[in-house]
Amino acid sequence: MLEVDERTPPLLVHEGLDFRLERFPLGTRVVYPPDSLPGIDDVDSAVREALLHPRDSEPLPELLRPGMRLTIAFDDISLPLPPMQTPDIRQRVIEAVLELAVQAGVDDVMLIVANSLHRRMTPAEIHRVVGERVFRSFWPDRLVNHDAEDPDNLLHVGETDRGEDVEINRRAAESDLLVYVNINLVAMDGGHKSVPVGLASYRSLRPHHNVHTMVRSTSFMDPSHSALHESATRMGRLLADHLKVFTVETTLNNDTFPEPYGFLNKREWEWSLKDQATMFAVRQGLSVLPRRARRPIFHRTIAPYGVTGVNAGETEAVHERTLASVHRQQLVEVDGQSDVLVVGLPYICPYNVNSIMNPILAMCLGLGYFFNSYRGKPLVRPGGAMICYHPVPRDFHQVHHPSYVDFFEEVLAESTDPATIEAKYEEQYATDPWYIHLYRTSYAYHGVHPFYMWYWGAHALDHLSDVIFIGGDRGSVARMGFRSASTLDDALEMLSDTVGPSPTLTYLHTPPLTLAEVR
Repeated sequence: MLEVDERTPPLLVHEGLDFRLERFPLGTRVVYPPDSLPGIDDVDSAVREALLHPRDSEPLPELLRPGMRLTIAFDDISLPLPPMQTPDIRQRVIEAVLELAVQAGVDDVMLIVANSLHRRMTPAEIHRVVGERVFRSFWPDRLVNHDAEDPDNLLHVGETDRGEDVEINRRAAESDLLVYVNINLVAMDGGHKSVPVGLASYRSLRPHHNVHTMVRSTSFMDPSHSALHESATRMGRLLADHLKVFTVETTLNNDTFPEPYGFLNKREWEWSLKDQATMFAVRQGLSVLPRRARRPIFHRTIAPYGVTGVNAGETEAVHERTLASVHRQQLVEVDGQSDVLVVGLPYICPYNVNSIMNPILAMCLGLGYFFNSYRGKPLVRPGGAMICYHPVPRDFHQVHHPSYVDFFEEVLAESTDPATIEAKYEEQYATDPWYIHLYRTSYAYHGVHPFYMWYWGAHALDHLSDVIFIGGDRGSVARMGFRSASTLDDALEMLSDTVGPSPTLTYLHTPPLTLAEVR
C-alpha cells in the first residue's frame, strides 16, 4: 500500500477501453495488488496428484467403474478474466479425468458447460477451453451447454430446511458421479457455489439471487459473511446427500496482462523506460481508434496466468484449501475505512467476454465486484462515496444482452431501487417467452440477468451516499441514478456536500485483483 506524497508519480487508472494517468491528492491511500506468486512448474503432475490423492474422498480411480454414468461439468466463459493462455487449466483437468475414465472402462460420459443463466458458449469458445481432442471426441452430442429453461432436462432434487428449491441439470443429478472442474479467480467462486448455481434453473437461483440476500452478503468475497454463500452451501449439502460430487478446484496467480501490456502488472515506480515508452505508445495508438475498433484489440488479450493450486475431493474440504490459495495471492491488509473509494473499471467483467461492457455491467463491476473486494468491512465508510472511472457508453450487444436494453430503457426509467425493481418487474422479464427463446437458441443472457447484475450492487447502494462516474456519459449515468464528472477535482468538489471538503481517499489499484483485509 502507498500513501501519495510529493514524489508520487501520476498513477494508472483503467477506464473501459482505455486507461489514463491520474495525479491523486496528497494523502490518498493506494491499495496495490500483491506481487504475483510463482506458478506450478509441472501442472499436469499437480492435476494427477490431486486426482489420485484427494481431500476427504476416495481417489478418483476408485470412484470409476464400467457401466456408470459420469458427468463432467466445468466453469463457463465468465472465468478467468482475461481468458488464459492455452492449454486452459480446465482442459488439463478434463483430459486427466477422461484418461482415468477410459482406464476404468467408463463409456457413458457427458460434459456440460455450467453456464447457469449466462449466455451459451459458442462452439469456438468451448473448443478453446477444452482443447481439440476433447472437443472433437464429444461435441456436439456429449458436450453441451446447460439449459436452465429445458424442463425435461431439469430435476427438482428437494428443498433445504429454509424452503429453498434445489433444481439442477437432470443429467448431472442422475449421474453416478459428477466431477466439477473449477477456476477460482476470486474468493467468491467455487465451493458450493459451483454445482447449485452453475447447473441451476431460475427456480433454484431465486432463493439467493435476490435483493434481500445481496444486501446481507457482506461481502461476496468473504463466504463466511455472505448470505449468498450460506444459501448455496445449504443447497450443496442437500445435493451431496443425493449425488456424489468430486470437486476439482484450481487457482491462478496475478499475471493478468501479457506483453506488450506487461506494464499494467507493475506499480508505476517499477516501470522501466521500455514500460513507459510502451504505455505512451499504446495510449497514443488507442487515442486515434474509435471504440468499436478498440474492443477487439482488448478482447484478444490473453493472460499468461500461472496455476498456483490444484485440489480435488469433497467440495468443502477442497474449497478451504482453495480459499487459502486465493488469499495468499490477493489479500492486502488495510487499516480503517475512507470517506471515498476510487476505482478504475477495466474493459472486461464476467459477463462481457467477447462482448460489450454496457452501462449495467459497468455498474455491476464497480458497485458489485470492486466495492465488495474486501474482508472485514468495506474500504469506504457507511455513508461515504464511490468514484468510478468509465465512459459508460449507451452501448449494448444486441445478441448477448437483449433484455439489458429493455431493462435500461424501461425499468431504470421508472426506478433504480433494487427492491422496487425486483417486486414489479423481475418475474415479467424472467418468464418472457422471447427472452427465454433467445437464451435457449441464440447466445443471449437470460431475461432476468440484468436484474441480478443490478442486485449485485445492492449492498453498495445500501452502504453509500453518492456515486460518481468520471468521464461517464451523462445520460447513461443519470439513468442509473448516479452523477458524472469530467475530472477527479470536479468529482471531489461535487462530493463536498456528502463527505466534506477534505475527504480521505482510497484508490483500489486493480486489476490485477486485490482482496482488502480492512481492519
